[in-house]
Amino acid sequence: MFEAVESLIDEHAEVEQQLADPAVHSDARRARDLGRRYAELTAIIRVYREWQEAREDLVAAQELHMTEEAEALERRVPALAERLERMLVPRDPADGKDVILEIKGGEGGDESALFAGDLLRMYSRFAEQHGWKVEVLDSTETALGGYKSVTAAVKAKGTPEPGEAPYALLKFEGGVHRVQRVPVTESQGRIHTSAAGVLVLPEAEDVDVQINDNDLRIDVFRSSGPGGQSVNTTDSAVRITHLPTGIVVSCQNEKSQLQNKEQAMRILRSRLLDAAQAQADAQAADARRSQVRTVDRSERVRTYNFPENRISDHRTGFKSYNLDQVIDGALDDVIGSLVEADLAERLAALEDRG
Repeated sequence: MFEAVESLIDEHAEVEQQLADPAVHSDARRARDLGRRYAELTAIIRVYREWQEAREDLVAAQELHMTEEAEALERRVPALAERLERMLVPRDPADGKDVILEIKGGEGGDESALFAGDLLRMYSRFAEQHGWKVEVLDSTETALGGYKSVTAAVKAKGTPEPGEAPYALLKFEGGVHRVQRVPVTESQGRIHTSAAGVLVLPEAEDVDVQINDNDLRIDVFRSSGPGGQSVNTTDSAVRITHLPTGIVVSCQNEKSQLQNKEQAMRILRSRLLDAAQAQADAQAADARRSQVRTVDRSERVRTYNFPENRISDHRTGFKSYNLDQVIDGALDDVIGSLVEADLAERLAALEDRG
């Protein structure tokens, strides 16, 4: 597999040369794609150089009988080789994208809405730890401070390394999240079970999805707050229906129709991109997608058990007893188990084809 890096080095030089051409930047999509590919190749080549250097240093240390240095390098060389192998595994084309995250309260009434708010805070803190920005695009709050539904954009700063962009990590969060705890509204101290649904979409850009204005029906209405009360005296909320697909998106958080329309269009583009990708995957004759990535979005994916401080992921079997830390954003180990399962599936697919 490492022999393929030599061809990547040539591609890296070609991409660098193209990015130096001012004419390239007149095409936003091409410039964006080249920039992402350049960052991906740069990261791979850097690790490849480190691996080569470590191998040479190991040979020298062994020849000079530098036992301590040789032992350290004997651990470093295979670690770098494993890291490089992981970087060379073909990735989901959307892995470099930002994310549109939708969370909806499910069964459980007020408690599920409060849990939806907990999930939003969990993902927001996880994003902060990774240097990402979270922007709430639309939300419907409840009287107790939870969310019937909330939609947020999660954006990285700059160009992340392969596997470190928001979608590459958060795409595994889609599905039904179940919570077991004593609700704040429970006077008898009984444990209740409720759920919230999470939908993760790669954020589409204008160049990703072409939308015909004639395919849209746009309605305006008055924004409402907790309990349905009116919070605006003007019809500033916007509902957009994409007629060919029947997809409906509404936004009411902003003060003007124009702002709400812009936010709704961001969500609509991402939903259309996701639908197109799902259709392409279904139609591909040789598509082999991992169990993690094809999990039905209606399926229960994770349980948060507060009395036992336990979190369990039902796809990988991951379980830990630090729920208090996880709900505060310490998601790396949980998501890491899903990344590993996905990687194992991709490697297995490569071996089958090889």
